[in-house]
Amino acid sequence: MYWRGHVGIALFAYAPVAGAVRLAGEPELTVLGAAVAVAFSTLPHLDHRLPVAHRGPTHTVAFAVVGGAFVALAAAVASLAGGGLALAAATPAGTALPPWTPVFAGGVAALALCSHVAGDAITPMGIRPFRPFSGWHLTLDLTPAANPSANRLFLGIGVAAIALSVGLTP
Repeated sequence: MYWRGHVGIALFAYAPVAGAVRLAGEPELTVLGAAVAVAFSTLPHLDHRLPVAHRGPTHTVAFAVVGGAFVALAAAVASLAGGGLALAAATPAGTALPPWTPVFAGGVAALALCSHVAGDAITPMGIRPFRPFSGWHLTLDLTPAANPSANRLFLGIGVAAIALSVGLTP
């Protein structure tokens, strides 16, 4: 997949979470989660700029777990150090993000990274999601990564899913 497809798949994966968080009365957190999902949806393509194989270590479940843990830890440290001001600036005056925001951000980052792996699993090249623990190769061979129609379709589905999940909640 290319960036449009990965963003769409990440938004699709995040949509049920967004709806639940919105129903829980945390609209600011819903928006923060969407931003995190979009931001981390293409992070595995950092491998294009690193001396590692494409669809190598950055396209694994282990990378998603470590990436999510790193985001949670960084958000917790920033919050404790008063660096949460950037997040607080995005919320209306008098409201505060819940104390579990760092865990939420880390979970959404891990979800977005896993959605990237899933998006690449549908291409002929496929992925090895459990490397280095297993060399198992997964490909559903549904569409080439460069298929512009498939990438636009996934983006549209993701945008529609997030809009419906947030729009259907009070």
